Amino acid sequence: MLVGPQTSGRRAERWKGLEIVCPALVTMSHSPLMGYTEPAGEARRRVDAAFETARGFIARFDPDLVVLFGPDHYNGFFYDMMPPFCVGAAAESIGDYDTPAGDLSVDHETAVALTQAALDAGVDVALSERMYVDHGFAQPLQLLFGGLDNVPVVPVFINCVAEPLGPPRRSRLLGEALGGAVASAGRRVVFLGSGGLSHDPPVPTLAGATPEVTEQLIGAGRSLTPEQRAARQMRVIQAGRDYAAGVSTIQPLNPEWDRHVLAVLAAADFETVDGWSTDWFTEQAGHSAHEARTSIAAYAALAATGPYTVASSFYEPIPDWIAGFAVTTAQPA
Repeated sequence: MLVGPQTSGRRAERWKGLEIVCPALVTMSHSPLMGYTEPAGEARRRVDAAFETARGFIARFDPDLVVLFGPDHYNGFFYDMMPPFCVGAAAESIGDYDTPAGDLSVDHETAVALTQAALDAGVDVALSERMYVDHGFAQPLQLLFGGLDNVPVVPVFINCVAEPLGPPRRSRLLGEALGGAVASAGRRVVFLGSGGLSHDPPVPTLAGATPEVTEQLIGAGRSLTPEQRAARQMRVIQAGRDYAAGVSTIQPLNPEWDRHVLAVLAAADFETVDGWSTDWFTEQAGHSAHEARTSIAAYAALAATGPYTVASSFYEPIPDWIAGFAVTTAQPA
């Protein structure tokens, strides 16, 4: 059973005619380059306005729990044991790219219960009692909630970079399994998806990697020295600057693909989602476009509670951040 700290001791069994507290949704792109490169023109102002809209939406909803779907960039999860999904019952941010470091305010009891709910629904997930997360989780908590520990959270890792990857529909199934379970517990929950749309930054792959990079991807990356981490981050920052200057071989952003994905999710067209393939994501929008799986999971979680409507939707391709950048909010219809 799911028990929340704000439910005054009420206990609720899943799926049995309970009082439902309406959930809400926010999805957002993240980028490690947001604090290091300045996009051209008024893009920063427009992004800031979109985040202000999302913060206002969250403030009006006043959540007592955030279920945060996010990826990792070989900072917390490695090939020594790479799960497709993992729920964090405790989590710590490593503080990369000037995001906050430290413990997240994880609702342990709900995290364990949601793991069981996913397993009951036939979705295999791992459980971590010591999850390490990077900017993919810390940045949304920083930008939307002002810090890591200002709201109870259940972090849900979705593998979006380490091949082989399952089909995108698996993320839809994960979202469905968690969505109805947590909402039926009488919680004011926000489903938050953190991940980019089209982008192909210089994230290493195991295939063809040098022996040194292979060791880092398998697990040595956990123990990078500050100097090694700084050098790694500078390579990404320089890649963003080269891409914005037009002197990079990085795969171009694909605004048409981005807008299509946003439109399909806004329409709750999960039949189309189920037809998407991993190869199609990579070919159309780059290796890191698989981070859109976090938005698929978040929208599927909201859909599990009933029909929804999109309250706000911002999108802009931002080469300086190597990101098709979006911020959306949605609520039950």
